[in-house]
Amino acid sequence: MRRALLFACALFALPLAQASELQPFSASYTADWKQLPMSGTAERSLTQQSNGVWKLSFKASMMIASLTEESTLTLDKGTLLPQSYNFERSGLGKAKKSNLDFDWTTKMVTGTDRGDPVKVPLNTGMVDKSTYQLALQRDVAAGKKSMSYQVVDGNDVDTYDFRVLASEKVETKAGNIDAIKVERVRDPTQNKRTTVLWFAKDWDYLLVRLQQVETDGKEYNIMLLDGKVNGKSVKGS
Repeated sequence: MRRALLFACALFALPLAQASELQPFSASYTADWKQLPMSGTAERSLTQQSNGVWKLSFKASMMIASLTEESTLTLDKGTLLPQSYNFERSGLGKAKKSNLDFDWTTKMVTGTDRGDPVKVPLNTGMVDKSTYQLALQRDVAAGKKSMSYQVVDGNDVDTYDFRVLASEKVETKAGNIDAIKVERVRDPTQNKRTTVLWFAKDWDYLLVRLQQVETDGKEYNIMLLDGKVNGKSVKGS
């Protein structure tokens, strides 16, 4: 369950314009575990600050846990440049806190993760555990069928791979929404967990559904309740 909740935190995805510009948004979701009699809610938003920096904010809560996540980033000639990443989890397993700064002048990522110091060389294309979603959204919008991202996780840099599966209609509280179905690619000999995501075609590829099945068969789902993209309410058919 903890892995599922963390992945949900990482994948309450961000809507993107099909052009290079970002658009502000807000979205709320329900979260359910089929094996457990509990549900939760989450909210995520993307806003532009007065200095031109974008801020991603995420909050999730349920009976036994809470998560908060915030990233700041800039867009430079179509390239996403994370500036900071802050994450905190409490109430589910061990508490966790991570605070990272991305310095593009010195080409270093510094900060702390679980109380340990972080120092990682920073290369173009590297992103934090929230900002990579922007790159995923842009690539899906651009029609790409497979994607790969270098994601900073503490002192590690992990590779996240995805592939597009199909177009499908998703039934949500906001109506039936035409979506692109995307799968996270893992080596089945190393990790049997499966993760599938659906992104709204007509709403700048806002995440409308996520399904994750753990190696022990436990299933976790999130579903869009409502959302706004650039001030317009998300509505399906």
